[in-house]
Amino acid sequence: MGPEGKKLLNIIILGFGFMFMFTAFQTCGNIEQTVIKSFNSTEFHGSGYTSMAIIYGVFSASNLIAPSVVTVIGPQLSMFFSGLLYSGYIAMFIYPYTWSFYTASVVVGIGAAVLWTAQGNVLAINSTDTTIGRNSGIFWALLQFSLFFGNLYIYCAWHGHVHITDKDRQTVFISLTVISLVGCFLFFLIRRPDSDPAPSEASESLLQTESIESSSTAISPHVGLCSQALDAFVKACKMFVTKEMLILSISIGYTGLELTFYSGVYGTCIGAMTRFGKDAKSLIGISGIFIGIGEILGGGVFGMLNKWNRFGRNPVVLLGLITHFIAFYLIFLNIASDAPLAPEAGTDLQAYITPSVPVAMLCSFLLGLGDSCFNTQLLSIIGFMFRDNSAPAFAVFKFIQSIMAALAFFYSNYLLLHWQLLILVVMGFLGSMTFFMAEAMAESTRQTDYDSI
Repeated sequence: MGPEGKKLLNIIILGFGFMFMFTAFQTCGNIEQTVIKSFNSTEFHGSGYTSMAIIYGVFSASNLIAPSVVTVIGPQLSMFFSGLLYSGYIAMFIYPYTWSFYTASVVVGIGAAVLWTAQGNVLAINSTDTTIGRNSGIFWALLQFSLFFGNLYIYCAWHGHVHITDKDRQTVFISLTVISLVGCFLFFLIRRPDSDPAPSEASESLLQTESIESSSTAISPHVGLCSQALDAFVKACKMFVTKEMLILSISIGYTGLELTFYSGVYGTCIGAMTRFGKDAKSLIGISGIFIGIGEILGGGVFGMLNKWNRFGRNPVVLLGLITHFIAFYLIFLNIASDAPLAPEAGTDLQAYITPSVPVAMLCSFLLGLGDSCFNTQLLSIIGFMFRDNSAPAFAVFKFIQSIMAALAFFYSNYLLLHWQLLILVVMGFLGSMTFFMAEAMAESTRQTDYDSI
C-alpha cells in the first residue's frame, strides 16, 4: 500500500473509532433528558440540559490546554484516554447519583477537548491541500453513522414504552458503554504516515509526535516536553485572535448552537409531544436516525465533491443555511412552544398545524443535512488556512463551538421553543455571511501560493 493509501486508511480507522464512541455518546445525549425525567428515584435531582452545559463549558475552557496534552503524549494516546472518560460518563447512567452525574460531566468535558484536538491533528497530518476536503467528508460521514446505529437501537428497545423503567435504562447504558470502549481501542490501529523522515518509523504508531523526536536530540526529553507544551498553549492563544479565526468564529459559534438543538433539544421536544401518540418516546430514536441520514449524505457527498471545488465552499454553506431555515420554520409550525420544558407527562399543546410525525422526521433530516454542510466546510477551510498549526487551530475551533453549545444548553432550561429558533435563525445568517468572507480570504491565499510557484 502506497503512502496515500495508508493515510486514507488512517482516516477511515479514525472515522470508525469515532463512529463507535459517538454511537454511544450521541445516543446518550439524545435520550438523557428523557431518561432523567423517568428515574424511579427521589434522590436524583440532575438535569440533562445542565449536564450538557457543564460538559461543553468545561470542554471550552479545556481547549486552551488540550494542544499541550496532545503534544506531550501524542494524538493516539490522547484519543484513547479521552475515550475512556467518555465511556465512564455513559456507564454512570447505569446506577446514577447526582454527585457522580455532575462530576462525570466535568471530567468528560476535559476529555472532549483533548479528543477533538487530537482528532484534528490526525486529520491534518494524514491530509494534503488537495485531500483535506475529501478526508474531512469521509471522517464526517463515518462519524455520523453513529446517529443511525445508536438511535435505531433506541427505537427497537423503547418501542411502545410510555415510561422508561430502571431495567430499560440499565440495559441500554450497559450496551452503550461496551460500544464506546470498542471505539477507544480502535485508535491503536492508526499508524504513522510514510512521509516521516526515517523509513523505519513508518510502521510505528502515533505514540509520539514528530516535534518530540526532533527536540530530543537537542535538549533533555523532560525539558523538551514542557517547553513544547507551553509553546502549544501560547500558539492556541495567539491563533484565537488572528484575523482569520475571528472572522470564522461566528460560523463556528453557530455550529455550537445548532449542535445543542439537534442533539439534545429537538429529540426531547418530540418525546414530549403527546399528540404523537404512545410511541412519542421511541420517535426520539427515529428522529436521531433521520438526523444521521442527513449527516451521512451531506458528509459523503460534499466531501467527495471537494475535488471539483470550482466554486469553492460557499455554495455548500449556502445550501446548509437554506436547509436549516426550512427546518426551523417547519419545526415552528409543527412543535408546541413549551415542548423543551415539558414534564415527563409531556405537553398537550398544539403549534400552528396539526402535529405531524412525517414533518417532524423531515425536519430531523434537514437538521442533519444542514449541519454537515457547515461542519465539513469548516473542517476543510481550517485545515487549509492553518495547515502548519493544525492542533492549536482545531483546539480554538472546538473552544468556540463548545462555549456556544454550553450557552445553548443553559438557555434551553428556560427559553420556549420559538425563542430558541429565533436565536438560531439570526446566528445562522450572520455565520454564513462571515464564512463567505473567510472563504474569499482563503481563495486569495490559494491564488497567492499558486502565483509564487
